[in-house]
Amino acid sequence: MSTITDPQTVAYVSILLLIWFAYIRTWARKQRENRAIQEAALTAGLTEPASLHPIIDQQRCIGCGACASACPEDRVLGLIGTKAALINPSHCIGHGACKAACPVEAITLVFGSEKRGVDIPLVKPNFETNVPGIFIAGELGGMGLIRNAVEQGRQAMEAIRSMRGIGRGGALDVVIVGAGPAGIAASLAAMQHKLRFVTLEQDSLGGTVAHYPRGKVVMTAPVQLPLVGKVKMTETTKEALLNLWQGVEKQTGLRINYHERVEGITRTADGFEIKSSGGCYQTRAVLLAIGRRGTPRTLGVPGENLSKVVYRLIDPSQYQDRHVLVVGGGDSALEAATSIAAEPGTSVTLSYRAEAFNRAKEKNRVKVQKASDAGRLRVLMKSEVCEIGETNVVLSQGQGRIELPNDAIIVCAGGILPTPFLKSIGIEVETKFGTA
Repeated sequence: MSTITDPQTVAYVSILLLIWFAYIRTWARKQRENRAIQEAALTAGLTEPASLHPIIDQQRCIGCGACASACPEDRVLGLIGTKAALINPSHCIGHGACKAACPVEAITLVFGSEKRGVDIPLVKPNFETNVPGIFIAGELGGMGLIRNAVEQGRQAMEAIRSMRGIGRGGALDVVIVGAGPAGIAASLAAMQHKLRFVTLEQDSLGGTVAHYPRGKVVMTAPVQLPLVGKVKMTETTKEALLNLWQGVEKQTGLRINYHERVEGITRTADGFEIKSSGGCYQTRAVLLAIGRRGTPRTLGVPGENLSKVVYRLIDPSQYQDRHVLVVGGGDSALEAATSIAAEPGTSVTLSYRAEAFNRAKEKNRVKVQKASDAGRLRVLMKSEVCEIGETNVVLSQGQGRIELPNDAIIVCAGGILPTPFLKSIGIEVETKFGTA
């Protein structure tokens, strides 16, 4: 019988002790790092998640760390003590992989927070709203990720094709409103199932993606597109993604009515009547894949009607050798400011009314800091635009006023959710304050 003094037993116990000490050391290091990340976020005021995010039931959590490992983003979740915690809330963009990975169902995905409410249309698991026959998929329903939007568009069409009356009568089976990721996937699914449909898009192919600044990197993941199959894109540019959509459009023969805006939806005996800028459609069902931006939020100041004021950035190069003011604190504002600041001869100022960019991703905050440190970008926190002139702009900051020479203003203050439109057709909208 072996004893503790046997060479083999001593070696075995020594190896176990080394493994245990290494584990404890690694665990302690990660704890310090997680606490530092959490404290830095609190100090910077970056405590509000941008979209769908997890709430962790501390009673159920067993501290296995599966949620943190599953999250595709960097250090959003981590262990504090023996429990999981949302240590970097502003990095969370709503993947939902943490919930799927939790072995004890300790995670609930919610919208909004106690401080910041988020308007979400009420939809059933099959994406049908409280109005029978009207469905919502993609960003409008709170799911901004391309992969999720594509999957929702596909699943919503599966629900629509099973509705009573589909395929019968003289009306269309479905009108799809929007040609972003959800609308494209839904349209392809409608083609696959030989439904009678029309897709209306008030702008251009790609939805919100089409409005990203030139060259912006878009994060997505492999998706399954009807009629096309699996598309593998884990990190790409705006241009590559739009080229993909255009290729799919050409390959499948998908037809989209561009620059046709929906003006009204009215219930009929057999479905709905859709009035648009291009005509009138009778349909059994409607799928809204219109995104959340709706109408751009304006500043409401004198001079805002000048032609130099725009609400999205198309091409940074058009601002070379010009004085530019970017207004806003979200990702679109930070991306616009840094991309214009990289152009030759530009003088760029970024104005934001709060004291921290708590709605923007870390990589964009880092870019802003680097551009500021390099003298290419002036950042005015806790500032607001007061007046816009032909060649200048006046801002307030604290008790003082700042006047800047100005050739162009880009307002990235987000959009107004099309709540009035939704309510006009009977769709219920709920403001979520940290609820599922």
